Order: sequence, then C-alpha cells, then structure tokens
Amino acid sequence: MRIVIAKPGLDGHDRGAKIIARALADAGAEVIYTGLRRTPEQIAEAAVQEDADAVGLSILSGAHLSLTKKLIERLSERGAAEVPVLVGGAIPPRDVERLKALGAAEVFPTGSPMGEVVGAFLRYDRGRAAR
Repeated sequence: MRIVIAKPGLDGHDRGAKIIARALADAGAEVIYTGLRRTPEQIAEAAVQEDADAVGLSILSGAHLSLTKKLIERLSERGAAEVPVLVGGAIPPRDVERLKALGAAEVFPTGSPMGEVVGAFLRYDRGRAAR
C-alpha cells in the first residue's frame, strides 16, 4: 500500500504527520511524506506520480475546509478522484461532517486513537483485494 502524507498550507508543525507516517510504515505501508507547506496542486501531483492508494492531510492551521476542497478538486482534475483523502489535525467537531460533504473519506480530530487512524488507512489498500 502506498500512502502520501502531506502538510498543506502554511502550517509549520509536522510532528503529528511524522508520527502517523511512522505508524503506517510500521503497519507495512509505503509512506511518501511530502514535507511542509505543500500546495494542493503539489500534493495531488505527488499522489498521481506515486500511484497512491490514499492521501493523508495533516492540518493544524484552521484552513482544513478550503485545503481539503482544493486537493479533492486537483485530484479529480488529474483523473485520480478515486484516491481517498483522509484528514486529521485540529478539526473542530462542527467541521467533521462538512469535510465529509466536501469528499473527505475520513476525518480524525486531534486525539483520535492511533489504531483507528492506521486502520482507516489500511482499509483503502487497493492491492489487498488481489492478495
């Protein structure tokens, strides 16, 4: 399974993204971490180039609605609308359903159990059905 983990926007804190990336790698996934301050365009391009099974966004900046929407649009423009986008970070409870309405496959507010996060990503392994 290939997962792109990204820090979009101006958010400069990536400890949580790195912890999730490590947990996913420990669970057997190949993780591509794009680094800090990526644009939705850069993240979508990485997902397409890496043939990602899923994209994880870590957002602490408060721009989760607009950044998630833009990424989903960019993936669609690149013919990758089927790639699920999982969003985590400082997400107010009132925005969880709004993110899902925008197309986020899963939403994990701060404090979500690691096992739930990793398990959610692993459910999107497109190669699992072929095994």
